Amino acid sequence: MANTETTSGGGEFAVVPEAPRLRPSVDFATLLGVSGAFAMIVGAMMLGGQPEAFLDIPAVLIVIGGTFLVTTVSFSLGEVGQAQGVMFRAAVYHSETPENAVVQALYLADLARKKGRLKLQNVMEDLYQAPFLYKAITLVVDGLPAEEVERILAQESQTTYARHLRSAGVLRRAGEVAPAMGLIGTLIGLVQMLGNLDDPSAIGPAMAVALLTTFYGAVLANMVFTPLASKLERNAQIEAVVRQVYTIGAASISRQENPRRLELMLNTILAPRQRVDYFHS
Repeated sequence: MANTETTSGGGEFAVVPEAPRLRPSVDFATLLGVSGAFAMIVGAMMLGGQPEAFLDIPAVLIVIGGTFLVTTVSFSLGEVGQAQGVMFRAAVYHSETPENAVVQALYLADLARKKGRLKLQNVMEDLYQAPFLYKAITLVVDGLPAEEVERILAQESQTTYARHLRSAGVLRRAGEVAPAMGLIGTLIGLVQMLGNLDDPSAIGPAMAVALLTTFYGAVLANMVFTPLASKLERNAQIEAVVRQVYTIGAASISRQENPRRLELMLNTILAPRQRVDYFHS
């Protein structure tokens, strides 16, 4: 049976010789928020009796196509493509938390203290699903100086954090562009309507474009792009803290410091309710 350590907030984390395994977990807050909001809008359309009236192909082309192309002007195609992939994966994220990372770092430090750094090779196979931690322990086992370990890991952390923020920036830019494209579509629809006042049959489609483009732009900006950008920024900050924990832990192991001292250092990173009492009596 795995040993358990308890944080001051009451949470338990398994400390096992196999070390951490990062499995994607569903972010129900994102799924509930996005799906629930769309369900309410669709429900309102259905109650109105004419849901098909809210579908207009020209309006879709103006808002979605225009938003994608205009956003691309501010970034490269690669950055926009990467942001699209991240957007669809925003509801799935690694379940590791900073406090769990502290527990794992302390477990590895305690193991290295008792049996030597080379014994960490016995658990490295179980770290494949945690690439950053695997790299950190590899550097320690290879015998690199602590300063070199910190420099390499800190540089990688900064690069990854910047990449995530860049993807969030693409989504925020799309959130700014979508309402503007909706306004442009509204103007196009009004011009078409005014140019065909003598043809009553053309007024309806033109008015649909005028109203629906504004609707589509507002929905995309406020229900998709901006909320997902905020979620990506939040996840990037959490991941940065986790990587900071592993960087400090790897450097401490490399210096052969007392794990109890490492526990004090790592707890300064966490909020009071998240702090870990690993070496409790």
